[in-house]
Amino acid sequence: MLARSLMVLSSRLNAVALWGAVGAVGVMVFSIMWQVVARYVFASPPIWTEELARYAMVWAGMLGASCAFYEHSDPNLFPGARSITGRRGLEFAVLRGIGVLIFAAPVIWFSFIGPNGGFTRGFISRSIARTAEMTGVPMIWFAIAIPTAFVLILIHSIADIAGRAAATDQEKDG
Repeated sequence: MLARSLMVLSSRLNAVALWGAVGAVGVMVFSIMWQVVARYVFASPPIWTEELARYAMVWAGMLGASCAFYEHSDPNLFPGARSITGRRGLEFAVLRGIGVLIFAAPVIWFSFIGPNGGFTRGFISRSIARTAEMTGVPMIWFAIAIPTAFVLILIHSIADIAGRAAATDQEKDG
């Protein structure tokens, strides 16, 4: 039951992330197109388009990375492991999960906790007070993409392990 709930949660979060990545690519393309039109047709390019495209690219890349992880389309050591079932497939999922934990845990940790162990020096906290140069938007709206993507990847990994463990248990019982 828990495994199924985790898998549904992972699937729904992936759908939201995919729409977010597509939307971010759309924003990026629109701002670049507007930059080109404004530069060559009106000879007056707005200053905010390049910055908006850059930050949309960050969101598209981070959300896209979580979607690629969910689909097992990311570069990994065991590209055929998704099709392996049973105990061996579970072992691959656990090994992949350990790799995710080793990589994602420090990123998530330092996104919120600073080197002194407090919240005030974490990456997110430092981004609250900063604003983007051209748009004046608080940098937290762009910085939050990093821990968001890594939390999504962690959830996908846990759901994959739980789903494979449940399937392995059903094979034993069946």
